[in-house]
Amino acid sequence: MNVVDSCGWLEYIANEGNAPFFKPAILDLERLIVPTICLYEVYKRMAVQRGQEAALQSVGVLYRGIVVDITSELALEAANLSIEYKLPMADSLILATARAHDATLWTQDEHFKDIEGVQYIEKKRP
Repeated sequence: MNVVDSCGWLEYIANEGNAPFFKPAILDLERLIVPTICLYEVYKRMAVQRGQEAALQSVGVLYRGIVVDITSELALEAANLSIEYKLPMADSLILATARAHDATLWTQDEHFKDIEGVQYIEKKRP
């Protein structure tokens, strides 16, 4: 199973430098887990940058995977992960979702750099 962090989705949607890194995980639809917090983050960023219609089209791509809602159990596990790794709320929810589904987390977010179960690539700067 695979989870792609919000930054990975945005990289893929914009076809930026690290898009090829995220592409295999995103295209493996039967094994793609999408945390609801990723829907929020991708929609918000796209709405601010490109408007509501582009944001809706962008999150439509995320809905091709298996969308996982935040449960009370997931929220508590995310809180524990946030404390353990000093992660912001959204990052801890994404990691908790990945772990709950025995999924690899794909990201270019440095917060995750040395965490087990994470495939990390450094963000390419233009």
